[in-house]
Amino acid sequence: MLSRQARSGEGISEQSDTDGGRKQSQKTSCFNLPLPSSGRQSRPCYHCLPLQLLFSDPSSTSIDIHTISDGFDQGGYEQAGSSDAYLPTFWSVGPNSLAALIKKLGETGHPVDALVYDGFLPWALDVAKQFGIPSAVFFTQSCAVNSVYYHVSKGLLQLPLPVPHVSLPGLPPLQVSELPSFVARYGSYPAWFDVVVNQFSNIDGADWVFFNIFYDLEKEVVNWMSRFWNVMTVGPTIPSMYLDKRIENDKDYGMNLFKPNVDACMSWLGGKPKDSVLYVSFGSLASLGIEQTTELACALKSSNVYFLWVVRETEMAKLPYNFIEETSEKGLVVAWCPQLEVLSNEAIGCFLTHCGFNSTLEALSLGVPMLAMPQWTDQPTNAKHVEDVWRIGIRAHPNEKGVVRRETIERCIKELLTEVGEKGKEIRKNSIKWKSLAKKGIDEGGNSDKNIDEFIAKLL
Repeated sequence: MLSRQARSGEGISEQSDTDGGRKQSQKTSCFNLPLPSSGRQSRPCYHCLPLQLLFSDPSSTSIDIHTISDGFDQGGYEQAGSSDAYLPTFWSVGPNSLAALIKKLGETGHPVDALVYDGFLPWALDVAKQFGIPSAVFFTQSCAVNSVYYHVSKGLLQLPLPVPHVSLPGLPPLQVSELPSFVARYGSYPAWFDVVVNQFSNIDGADWVFFNIFYDLEKEVVNWMSRFWNVMTVGPTIPSMYLDKRIENDKDYGMNLFKPNVDACMSWLGGKPKDSVLYVSFGSLASLGIEQTTELACALKSSNVYFLWVVRETEMAKLPYNFIEETSEKGLVVAWCPQLEVLSNEAIGCFLTHCGFNSTLEALSLGVPMLAMPQWTDQPTNAKHVEDVWRIGIRAHPNEKGVVRRETIERCIKELLTEVGEKGKEIRKNSIKWKSLAKKGIDEGGNSDKNIDEFIAKLL
């Protein structure tokens, strides 16, 4: 899916500022190209430069949606059946399909003036170069994670890793288990490994390199990357009403992968005391094994805390027999929920999360402490930062079989929610600090705000 963001149906136009300053009437169209996967496609404005950041007047903004072929036009990824089939086919078909669309639009009086593309799709940059279109790569994972992938891509980090830990510029020392799983477990998911490493195959040709963070969050590695590329932090790209509140009615991403049970979730939370509820969700992709699901369920039951647990329909059968009925006085289990509304509710005291970067940024930006249970891909590195760098949560470590036992989960819940000691108090204090810094970064005059203004000015 490719979106064309425009003002008044035609293009971006700079509005006059409050001091009667500059006024531009030039019209520009900016195209966003996200990767069509559940963690990305479900939030197109989240993973490409968002409308709420690009425009000061979203009521006059329009988005035209165009499609390009991925080689499986009848069913996408499901039709392909596996990443090994889908990814190389899309990489083969996609460039020509994108080029044909750009050419067609140019011939019909709607030229593409800039392209913002997902870092997983480096071939989009090659297409942009063919047409002389300025382009920005948008990285949807953290700078730390992408620094690891960059070092692998350049042969600066040899795989399989010969040492138990690594040290990279701007990052804390990382044990192998704290690296992205595609690197730590070299040889797992080879198709996706190629995708994450090949993000850097042509990055030197990009005009801008965007990261969905605010500068203070990862300033050391941002500074290091800025030696090579025109790096701009433009996040967190969370709807405005949860941060700076400069854009009225900007309360959600505009699209949900699954239908959230809004009324049930918010009604249930409404009667709960402040900081009393444990919110549990493993996102749209992570799938717990039956043993891990059982251990988590038993921990929630034994902890006797209020909990809101998102268990996707495809995962419900893994729950212990009669679990929902037996815990109905303390817990609510739903197939999907409005996560931003939930995290911003004052009843939420902790977020038990897989530490996908979407969820991590949302919790950090809303000041919610985290209990981290990372599963794969970038999540172990995100969890490391949650606990040891940003100090806004703790990790529930697995045993030698890779399962986090119920006793471990219960202990972490006590530390963060029911028997908050000095460490728990420090985590809550740090969570408030990072919430303030996130708002500052995207608010008027903040680093991300300035970077977005600079990008727009270059296009006008």
